[in-house]
Amino acid sequence: MLTPLGRLDKYVSSENIFNRQMVARSLLDTLKAVSEDERDCVAVLERVSRLADDSEPTVRAELMEQVPHIAIFCQVNRPSIPFAFSKYLLPIVVRYLADPNNQVRKTSQAALLMLLEKELIERVDIESLVCPVLVDLTAPDSNDDVKTEAMAIICNMAPMVGKDITERLFLPRFCEMCCDCRMFHVRKVCAANFGDMCSVVGGEATEELLLPRFFQLCSDNVWGVRKACAECFMTVSSATSQEVRRTKLATLFISLISDPSRWVRQAAFQSLGQFISTFASPSSSAGQYFKEGGDEGDRSTKDRLNNSFGDISENSNLAEPSIRVSSEDWREDHLECQNQKENVTSPEQDSSSQNRLCHQENSRGDVLGFCRTQDCSSASTVEPTEQSDSPRQNIPEQELYNSFHYWRTPIPEIDLDMELLEKERRSDSPSLGPSGRCGATPALGRKQLEELIENLEPHIDDPDVKGRPSLLHSRRAAVCTNGSREATLHISHGGDSELSDCSSLEEEKKSKQQDVVPQALLDQYLSMTDPSRAQTVDMEIAKHCAYSLPGVALTLGRQNWHCLRDTYETLAADMQWKVRRTLAFSIHELALILGDQLTAADLVPIFNSFMKDLDEVRIGVLKHLYDFLKLLHQETRRKYLYQLQEFLVTDNSRNWRFRSELAEQLVLLLELYSGQDVYDYLRPVAFKLCTDKVSSVRWTSYRLLSEMIRKLSTCPALLVDFLVELVDKFCHCPKWSGRQAFAFVCQLVIEDVCLSLEHFSEHLLAPLLQLASDPVPNVRALLAKTIRQSLLEREYFLHSANSHQEALEQTLVALQMDLDKDVKYFASVHPGSTRINEDAMSTTSSTY
Repeated sequence: MLTPLGRLDKYVSSENIFNRQMVARSLLDTLKAVSEDERDCVAVLERVSRLADDSEPTVRAELMEQVPHIAIFCQVNRPSIPFAFSKYLLPIVVRYLADPNNQVRKTSQAALLMLLEKELIERVDIESLVCPVLVDLTAPDSNDDVKTEAMAIICNMAPMVGKDITERLFLPRFCEMCCDCRMFHVRKVCAANFGDMCSVVGGEATEELLLPRFFQLCSDNVWGVRKACAECFMTVSSATSQEVRRTKLATLFISLISDPSRWVRQAAFQSLGQFISTFASPSSSAGQYFKEGGDEGDRSTKDRLNNSFGDISENSNLAEPSIRVSSEDWREDHLECQNQKENVTSPEQDSSSQNRLCHQENSRGDVLGFCRTQDCSSASTVEPTEQSDSPRQNIPEQELYNSFHYWRTPIPEIDLDMELLEKERRSDSPSLGPSGRCGATPALGRKQLEELIENLEPHIDDPDVKGRPSLLHSRRAAVCTNGSREATLHISHGGDSELSDCSSLEEEKKSKQQDVVPQALLDQYLSMTDPSRAQTVDMEIAKHCAYSLPGVALTLGRQNWHCLRDTYETLAADMQWKVRRTLAFSIHELALILGDQLTAADLVPIFNSFMKDLDEVRIGVLKHLYDFLKLLHQETRRKYLYQLQEFLVTDNSRNWRFRSELAEQLVLLLELYSGQDVYDYLRPVAFKLCTDKVSSVRWTSYRLLSEMIRKLSTCPALLVDFLVELVDKFCHCPKWSGRQAFAFVCQLVIEDVCLSLEHFSEHLLAPLLQLASDPVPNVRALLAKTIRQSLLEREYFLHSANSHQEALEQTLVALQMDLDKDVKYFASVHPGSTRINEDAMSTTSSTY
């Protein structure tokens, strides 16, 4: 018989922990019970303050979970107590941020962020109560865990509180924490949220105060910090000027791409395409060609860039690296910091990090290569493939050319086919390998080979050159691309061919030149299709390349498509279906960027190959079939009419969503083709879909039929033939589902005004009314709804001069006297009391 306040007072001081937990959990209910009395509401809030001092952590955590709900209730129901939240609840939230119990701290952090998102904290309270506490918690002498958590809250709060508070109260401490030499966890939190902080404070503060710290974080000793920098690089770049982006950030990003840590390189390559997209300018030609696309021309460059990457919904895992390492695992990571207490890289890695910019040009792409050995850390384990003057070892003749012996010192002598070499020397156009490397094979003496190995040895630790297929290719590429080195090498055979191949390679490089983004960035992006990248960086690096390609193409503009054409074709032929699927989902966006001529020349063949690919790839082009075909010329577009029926066949017949998507796309495609084409090619596919085993596919297809009737209404001869076939296939169908489909199509035709009422009465009304005697109640029920909700709502059928009025009324009376109660109900119910589509669907049973 206790009152709500009496019950609260009894249990708030109970010695039983579970009773106090129950009190905390029921605070909102207690507040609702006394909400009519303002004094009782204040009394409940005062008890909350007492409960906040509970010694049991689970009680404090339970209380904190209720605080946001109590705050919302007070704001909505008791606005007459404006001080309630800031006086009673907010101090508890702020105090718990430094609670010794981890669970309580986490709960209070979540509560604070929720209150900020709901805008339940007054700005003056944020500035006077919340921010000073957070700044104090990040002081150098603060607890390590509390400091890290407080910094994370500051970073999350910055976008909510805005530029003024962030710049005055948070920015100085944020810059200080970026240089915290004792706690790498704090530095990682700063690095992970660096982009958001830049976005809040703006370009001036970013370039003056934040960028110097960002450069330090990008060269941090802990790979996790550098990885976090790589992941937020695009956001940081977006907050800077084009000059800073080009002169400073591009070079910094190259250092991350060649980082000693594989995980850093992986994150950098995943962000590379997005970083390149920040070089697009609204005034550049990259944004001009959307004007020919109608509404697309009104979209901002930023919006177009956001929509020009691969389909996010189909590639949601792209935002995260394929291998995750939790913060708890950092201290135990043997790859990067074995035996280092704070996960610091070894001196050798630091040295490599300092020298990687010096070696950048020689280590990029295919310039250097090494044969694969078990230990790539020593140049002595790598032996060239060229000849040597050293004598043969005592090896049996049959084993002389065994690959096991061939790659070891001394290299055995090989009798060369001089006739073959002479033909190769006289060849006017030596062939290039698949990657464009020079094809000749000049011979070197031992002295030259030793000099070559000595020149290559500084690059042996570079992550981009480990695991390369052979030193032979390395030497050829080095000769082609490094003129100063070429003078030191003695070429005994094929000199003219070597120079010719070098010239071809230079021409190929020139074909990739552009002036929109730093060339080094584009070169690294183009190298993402190199098979060696999958081994040294990320097995899914080609997928990330495909995902960002439309954004890169938008940034470069159609005038620089030649830089990306080969890369796109390589991705389109990738063995991994996920790569091809990513391209398939974005090919319509790329077509919009390139325009009709380049699309017809370069994208149509790839689009055709995707149409014959796996279902996982075909669904990408199918979902955007209309978007792609509308960009093509009419004669090119008509060629696809012959292939549309191929989408009816899938690898798995149970893949009904594939056929449902086809039906939806056909509705859109009707506007692209003439009535004759619709009748000849789309009509058979539509009728096929209407008899699908899955009801969801059939119902979508019925709307397709009604839209076809609208399309053919301008072609009287074709319309009559179509309606005759509709009546024959569905109204006279031996299956009840077909007869029910006919009633639903008639309902759609009337509701969507797909056909004039005169033509409807002439061709469809009589067959429709015949369904009143159908043996299946579901058919009669749908007929009753069609008459009641569609036909009789048209004044045309209510006019006394209408010859069909009497037939309609007689049919409706018969249905109102039907033995089935559902038929009787729908024949009598008021038209506005039910929804047409829902009622129609409710009378059918899925046969799937």
